[in-house]
Amino acid sequence: MHLFEILVVLHVISGATGLIAFWVPVVTRKGAASHRRWGRIACYGFIAAGTLAIAMALLSLFGTEERLPSVKDRALFDGLFGWMMLYLGLLTIGFADYGLSVVKHARSREELRGGRYQVVIVAVIASALNCGLYGYLIGEILMIAVAVLGVVAMGLQQRFIWRAQVPGPRAYIGEHFRALIGMGISAYTAFMAVGLIRWVPEEVFNPLVWAGPSVIGVSLIIGFTLQTKRVSAPKTKPA
Repeated sequence: MHLFEILVVLHVISGATGLIAFWVPVVTRKGAASHRRWGRIACYGFIAAGTLAIAMALLSLFGTEERLPSVKDRALFDGLFGWMMLYLGLLTIGFADYGLSVVKHARSREELRGGRYQVVIVAVIASALNCGLYGYLIGEILMIAVAVLGVVAMGLQQRFIWRAQVPGPRAYIGEHFRALIGMGISAYTAFMAVGLIRWVPEEVFNPLVWAGPSVIGVSLIIGFTLQTKRVSAPKTKPA
């Protein structure tokens, strides 16, 4: 078995673990032991899958063996299975890392301003800009769209980390939720880049299929944000 095939198998195992475990903390009571345990399993599974996705992307771009010779448009292949997969792997790691760290350092944002966390965020932004630029050069709107998503997400994280106004004591919960939903979006999208080409190869470049995780994830984020605003809104007393 070649190195790339080994990476694919490991990616599927770690990704499937994260994809399954991801929904347990979404539907269980927040803060419960099962929520924390399965949330960590999902994050670590996605971090492993993201790391393997980066390795596969680099092999696809710079390896000596041509990947998927049936795909004739090699510029499009390099874009989706090279630069975009590299970016999605970093984005998945960035979301998972932030989702865990914002809870760990819930009482102080000073740690999040250190090099340990800032390097990860900067790497995600740099890979997103590269993905978007490559997509622009080859006329692939999908690459531009996912790149914009990552830049905006990392910008929102930096806004929370660096803003002068002291956030409320439970503000980290919203950051935690949005980061891990974003982790799910990027992980599902990256996972399709490996699995979809083997299951339904005729749909691998269908933008509607790739947009599915983003539509579901963004809907969950909007729903959670509106629910949080309703809960935290001051209640008026009857006259």
